Amino acid sequence: MPLDLIAFDADDTLWHTEHLYADAQAQFRGLLAPYVAAETLNGHLFEVEMRNLRYFGYGVKGFTLSMIETAIELTDGRVAGTDIQRIIDLAKAMLTADIKLLDEVEPTVAALAQTHRLMIITKGDLFDQETKVARSGLAGYFRHVEIVSDKNRDTYAALLERHSVAPQRFLMVGNSLRSDVLPVAVLGAHAVYVPYAVTWAHETVADHEAAGLGYHELARLGQLPALIAQLEGSA
Repeated sequence: MPLDLIAFDADDTLWHTEHLYADAQAQFRGLLAPYVAAETLNGHLFEVEMRNLRYFGYGVKGFTLSMIETAIELTDGRVAGTDIQRIIDLAKAMLTADIKLLDEVEPTVAALAQTHRLMIITKGDLFDQETKVARSGLAGYFRHVEIVSDKNRDTYAALLERHSVAPQRFLMVGNSLRSDVLPVAVLGAHAVYVPYAVTWAHETVADHEAAGLGYHELARLGQLPALIAQLEGSA
């Protein structure tokens, strides 16, 4: 049975993103070094990010507001206005950074676009993600771009219904087990996990959470066309 729709996560599946957050957090640690130890800052920033997801969602803007809130809390309000400005400047640099595609992305996507309907499904700030798609040079390969507030079972079910695609004829590719793979596998759709070198702590899952759920794991995105041919041939 041929696949009706192949979807890709964007950040750290099509292009590099996590290193921007890691670099910004390293500079943030240096900025607050006179006030607090790095280990304390890292843990506190993560806690603030988690409690702020319900307000600001995912993406650079929410991350920036969480850094500012962390700086205020850990310095008891003594952080200087110039330091707040430096945090804002970090965010602007992240939002305007060059888009660097992962290895094998463009030839793989270009080849699949000749035979299948492709979609990007990504979460985060609408303006930021739309801009990245436009600047990536890949937009012409994708018939649909869906930017969502979160990626869970209900999100994918709603997208499949809106695009009139049966789960058995849908395949999702991504670097996050939590967001890209497990909620798709629960629906009975095909899911492909392509690990990235760095994973945000929020996106990690315990072994028992993935137990019993079927998905495919590839070392490189360039292996995807062969996997799809195998799946369609065996079906």
